[in-house]
Amino acid sequence: MHLTPNRVAAEYEWVRGRADTVVPIVNDVREDLGSIFETDVDPVTEAAYREEVDAVFADGDLAVNVAAMVAILRELDVDGDYPGFVVDEILGRELAATIAGAQPLRTLGEATFHYADLRVHGDESENAGVDDCEAALAAGFQERLPGWDWTDRKSPFGVE
Repeated sequence: MHLTPNRVAAEYEWVRGRADTVVPIVNDVREDLGSIFETDVDPVTEAAYREEVDAVFADGDLAVNVAAMVAILRELDVDGDYPGFVVDEILGRELAATIAGAQPLRTLGEATFHYADLRVHGDESENAGVDDCEAALAAGFQERLPGWDWTDRKSPFGVE
């Protein structure tokens, strides 16, 4: 694979264009996790998702890494699928973490990827890695976007 600024831009367009697929996954995951953790979590809009995609891809160093993982997952397919499920899980987890950002969001992105991945099943006409890519995008971006009460307050553990 050869990554150029044009290829990163193409992957950006693909990620941005998946709002209609990724945002419902984000909102389903937020609703489920909110219920499990007995908290209200604000839903995400397609516009908010696209703005955050813009922010991720505006950071060139972050963008090239996100684009590379997206490109690999989009092209990844394994005969019989099952023998290759580990590599798409590794890439999906890392993509979600990379998008989510610094700790603790990074680890939450990884964990949320596995949760989202259970709910996302790709079309048989798509490569096996596409549904993992969509689950990773949902997990990573949902961590970056506001809506969780605990991220909207100042932590009581900061030392002054």
